[in-house]
Amino acid sequence: MKTVREFQKTIGYEFKDENLLKQALTHSSYANEKRMKPLSDNERLEFLGDAVLEMVSSEFLYLNYSSLPEGDLTKLRASMVCEPTLAFCAEEIKLGEFVFLGKGEDKTGGRKRKSVVSDAMEAVIGAIFLDGGIENAKKFILKYIMNDIEHKRMFFDSKTMLQEIAQGEFKDVVTYELVSEEGPAHAKEFTAEASIGDKVLGVGKGHSKKSAEQMAAYNALVKLKSQENDK
Repeated sequence: MKTVREFQKTIGYEFKDENLLKQALTHSSYANEKRMKPLSDNERLEFLGDAVLEMVSSEFLYLNYSSLPEGDLTKLRASMVCEPTLAFCAEEIKLGEFVFLGKGEDKTGGRKRKSVVSDAMEAVIGAIFLDGGIENAKKFILKYIMNDIEHKRMFFDSKTMLQEIAQGEFKDVVTYELVSEEGPAHAKEFTAEASIGDKVLGVGKGHSKKSAEQMAAYNALVKLKSQENDK
């Protein structure tokens, strides 16, 4: 597993109190296994980080999407701060590689589990907030979560958006096919294809059939968008 020093270099923020970062990266399975004192895991920091994330993302969307009414802003914020999108963001900084996990959780694929990495993402935000204040937390959120919003929105709504394109432009429906299933029962990786008609447009991998289909739909949307831009 990589070190907390490497993680700080990855995110571009150096902690004054490195123990805060260690706690943010400590999953409950590790704390239990090591018999650490109560409340040593990252769950309290996750609680704090969730609130900070909601405030910063709300301000950002309010200022940058001035034409959207309250209901649309709420939907957009939800798509940016939900578990799948946070896990998607966490991949950019390889967060799963830095989390302290119990041996059992690690062996069963915890480092790639959406719930584990999304919770750790929020805990890191909480830790930065306590260590460096709201401005440093805001920098982290804007850099790694509220960036490239259209792509992340596309990821969140990928299956719905692809279905709309299939019906509107191709007068057809999207079908998903599971093409492979690898790994042990506790840590399977699924591969799915997204097709419109008989044409495969996207392939995706995930640790559940649903996540593999979502990634396949997202990759299909990226491909269609690229083809549109090339015209």
